[in-house]
Amino acid sequence: MHGLPGLVVTGASGRMGQTLVRLIAASPERARLVGAVERPGSPWIGRDVGEAMGGGPLGVVVTDDPLEAFARAQGVIDFTTPAATVEFAGLAAQARAVHVIGTTGLEAEHLARIGAAARHAPIIRAGNMSLGVNLLTALSRKVAEALDEDWDIEIVEAHHRMKVDAPSGTALMLGEAAAAGRGVALDEVSDRGRDGITGARARGRIGFASVRGGDIVGEHDVIFATEGERVILRHIATDRGIFARGALRAAIWGQDRAPGEYSMMDVLGLA
Repeated sequence: MHGLPGLVVTGASGRMGQTLVRLIAASPERARLVGAVERPGSPWIGRDVGEAMGGGPLGVVVTDDPLEAFARAQGVIDFTTPAATVEFAGLAAQARAVHVIGTTGLEAEHLARIGAAARHAPIIRAGNMSLGVNLLTALSRKVAEALDEDWDIEIVEAHHRMKVDAPSGTALMLGEAAAAGRGVALDEVSDRGRDGITGARARGRIGFASVRGGDIVGEHDVIFATEGERVILRHIATDRGIFARGALRAAIWGQDRAPGEYSMMDVLGLA
């Protein structure tokens, strides 16, 4: 058996999918690309994924049968949609493959089903796979621990015009970290989508604002503001390759893990 983990990329025709395919193909010393999955009806089905991307052949044919692809893999990297991710979680668990989830917009029902799948195989899920953002998450929690509710917390995020969910998964991850630092649940203190006559800002709330435009890869500010001063923690992504590199690192790290749910904080030793 080949010693390097064989990986499948789901949503292979998407921006992140193509970035992941290129990265894995360029990293033969770390992992092998053994599968590429697309939705039924995609014009990529039946084509070599490298040629479909406009390059040379990579020896991997795009399929709409995830179970067949996962059966010969040790890991699945998944940046797709909540409904697809839930299906992939069950199939990856059947194959006992590590499932790395970068999909955002997941709701409680999705997370419950992903949690059930994690009883059978490792699942690594994060709203953002980059090292910098996970450091920002850890810092946000520490600062929130140090500052009382006289300091308002606002999270401002910006992404490209094609992003379909808001606030971003990364913004919510940062909000959860700040809420944890204060010992509260984010759902109980979250303010989103202010519009019209909203009244004064309530003490202790965590606010979110979303910007969408152009080709912005990802920008996140965590603002701590009080009378006379502000602390602003910021991360700016200029290349979505950082997310792909983090996801590949997670897929490799997960190979030795017991079934269960993990995060990038675990992968990076920041938990």
